[in-house]
Amino acid sequence: MSLNINGKPYALSLEPRVTLLDALREVLGLTGTKKGCDRGQCGACTVLVNGRRINSCLTLAIMHEGDAITTIEGLARAHDGAVDRASLHPMQAAFLEHDAFQCGYCTPGQICSAVAVLEEARRGMPSTVTSPTALGTEGPVALTEDEIRERMSGNLCRCGAYPNIVAAIRVVAAKPGNTV
Repeated sequence: MSLNINGKPYALSLEPRVTLLDALREVLGLTGTKKGCDRGQCGACTVLVNGRRINSCLTLAIMHEGDAITTIEGLARAHDGAVDRASLHPMQAAFLEHDAFQCGYCTPGQICSAVAVLEEARRGMPSTVTSPTALGTEGPVALTEDEIRERMSGNLCRCGAYPNIVAAIRVVAAKPGNTV
């Protein structure tokens, strides 16, 4: 099978039951994506598939042949194989600037999810807390603190860095053009 991960094709020989998470970590050595609960409850394994966030522990790798998979390693723009602060995705930079992590274990999943949140809001996808006046309107959903907290509720942080995570997302959301 072939997987397109972070813009690169990978030819793999996998058992059909291998999860996308295990293929990323164990086969390809992309260890930025974390195995937390292995049950889809914590969000540590969040990656982007065709721009949408998924829990990679809940899906089989074989189901994503032909899809564009982006991991935390693929968000930054590498220069000659090296990533420096200037080449970070705006969300990665904002997490650093706002101390939006403590132990850092959940951070890759949080960042991938936050990137998807920006795109969801830009496309006008409502959440359960979206204002009824905004429903049915064309255009983006305003990312209020409540919107961000609801949309990020599938990503848990045992350290409790939530206020700084929300602050980082709000800063990036306020800048035009910052999406996937």
